[in-house]
Amino acid sequence: MTKPTYDQLVNAQPPYSAWDVFGRDDELGTINWLTPERVAAAATLIRTGERFNLDHTVNAFEPYPTGTRPATEHHVFANNEFHRDDWLDSFYLQSTSQIDALRHIGHPRHGFYNGLSAEDNSEDTTRLGIHRWAQAGIAGRGVLLDVPRYFAAEGREYDVESTVLIDADTLDAIAAYQGVDWRGGDLLLLRTGWAENYVAKSTEERIEFNARNKSPGLAQREATLRWLWDHEIALVASDTPGVEADPVVESDFRVSGERPPEHGVDHSGMLHRPLIALLGMAMGELWKLDELAEYCLRERRYEFFLTCKPLNIIGGVGSPPNALAIA
Repeated sequence: MTKPTYDQLVNAQPPYSAWDVFGRDDELGTINWLTPERVAAAATLIRTGERFNLDHTVNAFEPYPTGTRPATEHHVFANNEFHRDDWLDSFYLQSTSQIDALRHIGHPRHGFYNGLSAEDNSEDTTRLGIHRWAQAGIAGRGVLLDVPRYFAAEGREYDVESTVLIDADTLDAIAAYQGVDWRGGDLLLLRTGWAENYVAKSTEERIEFNARNKSPGLAQREATLRWLWDHEIALVASDTPGVEADPVVESDFRVSGERPPEHGVDHSGMLHRPLIALLGMAMGELWKLDELAEYCLRERRYEFFLTCKPLNIIGGVGSPPNALAIA
């Protein structure tokens, strides 16, 4: 596949979109970069067979920071003494570690990925659903960038409860510090320490923090999109609620004349819009990266084989990633 650079996408329709790169009928986006050859090469990274779960438990982030995803209720029943079965109520598929489907976020001017309109992205439709990635399978070379440890090594101030902007230059600096190279089709994991900090809090401490919630993350800059696209990042995931810095401080993606929504999160200026709707990039949030980061630090090796298997829910908007790193 011949891939244009990000700057060459200026002439795409709409500008800086990948709709014609992967084809107007495409529903996989950057997961197309996980070719069989790249997956096979990534499998050779398995040396010790050590496995790292990258999913937090259901309800790990209760009360949820945005207040929009109530706790899941797990029920167990028995039909007889030696039988057990169970079901879930109020299972919000993006309330814990998760991956966004391409139908999750649209662009206010251009709609959802590959031109799907808001009207056609309804409860009764399935286009761009999470089942596409579940059926295709997500596996390849994972790379972890450890933000707080890099900041500490450089003697730079770092507060996990503040809006730390991670721009393209910072991504390059962390990669250089860790000795990481890029091979195309990589699955980028960005550890900030946010999830570790949140799950360690008591319920009362979480409620207090949620009133002032901030998190480190990718800077809302065109240079960030250029970096991710030109490095052929197939998936970018972090241990924060949004991957990108929150709240939006400065952005290259504001839309003039836009009004805040009547309900829900205001996505104005967020990376989610161009990253998902225009480039079709897979994004994961609230992943569990602490144990993997400890291993990478100990072994001074930041690459591994990574699998992510979303639930096969036809038309799903998101799913727990069921992600596993194998070193």
